[in-house]
Amino acid sequence: MAPTMQTEPDGVEVVMSAREAADLERPPLLVLEPVTAFLDAHGLGTGPLEWARIGDGQSNVTYLIRRGERTFVLRRGPRPPLPRSTHDMVREARIQKLLSAQGIPVPEILAVCEDESLLGVPFYVMSHLDGAVITEDVPAELDSPQQRELTSRAVVDTLLQLHRVDVTRGELANLGRPQGYLRRQVERFSGLWDTNTTRELPRVHEVAQWLGDNVPETQTVSVVHGDYRMGNLMFDAHASARVSGILDWEMATLGDPLADLGYLVATHADPQSTPTIMELTPVTRRPGYWTREQIVEHYGRESGLSVNALPWYEALALWKSAIFCEAIYTRWLNGERPGDEEFGPTLEAGVPTLLEQAATLMRPL
Repeated sequence: MAPTMQTEPDGVEVVMSAREAADLERPPLLVLEPVTAFLDAHGLGTGPLEWARIGDGQSNVTYLIRRGERTFVLRRGPRPPLPRSTHDMVREARIQKLLSAQGIPVPEILAVCEDESLLGVPFYVMSHLDGAVITEDVPAELDSPQQRELTSRAVVDTLLQLHRVDVTRGELANLGRPQGYLRRQVERFSGLWDTNTTRELPRVHEVAQWLGDNVPETQTVSVVHGDYRMGNLMFDAHASARVSGILDWEMATLGDPLADLGYLVATHADPQSTPTIMELTPVTRRPGYWTREQIVEHYGRESGLSVNALPWYEALALWKSAIFCEAIYTRWLNGERPGDEEFGPTLEAGVPTLLEQAATLMRPL
């Protein structure tokens, strides 16, 4: 369903001028006059703006922007003050430019704004892809059993394509520090729990201990997307089950490719999985879509990598998701997510469920 475009500021999330923004207790997300001037400076459309907030992300903010005959997507970080290391729009845009040159399907980056005076944070503008993101609904042309199977195959084949990109040379080689990636993930997220929670959940420490004691050996290094799932893929509106764009690159780095596979599998809804707050594309329970086992089998066969230790990577994905969601829950409890009447309340039980599912994967590898 196409989003409803807005033309009038609401005075809360969207305002007209920097002066209006300065008068608000909480900074707005979109300030129309400076954004319009920025688009003018880069030759991106003419006339007044129309906008709609899009995407299911709980972190960075994405707007569909229509200006005259042209349509763009503006992506920015959340309101400050939040750790910029996880909301680096300039880096995110750079990664997509580098991967586009390697044939990876990503939106075209049209302009990057590092000047924080415009919106309070850096942002970038990218092309709008004509297609569909599959979450709770499926386009009719992709909803036959055959197309569902082809869609699942496309999800895994696109991940394989990403993981085959050569990261040993050029600018991509400087994207991250792959040595010790998995252990750093465990250490980093362990340190985030106590600063982002108001309750005692012993499972988080039990899982952390098991993860730290059983870190598998990385078999190869690749670009790791960090949030690879069907809901972060755009499917071409004019082709059969073809991925036209991988979205949301905020957590991308160099590391172990099985981290992406573990996340994809752990958050994939199939008839045998227990629903969690991280299963954001529930339609894949329908007949025709691949099961978790089929995803793993295809990836392992085509990549040549051993997937014997995949339960560790799945546990890592669920545990990290629990810690990330707990931070959202704490902000919701503190009244820092006004208007969130759906996701925030689910986290009281949703976070412990993620931790319990992670704990079921704690077995000898």
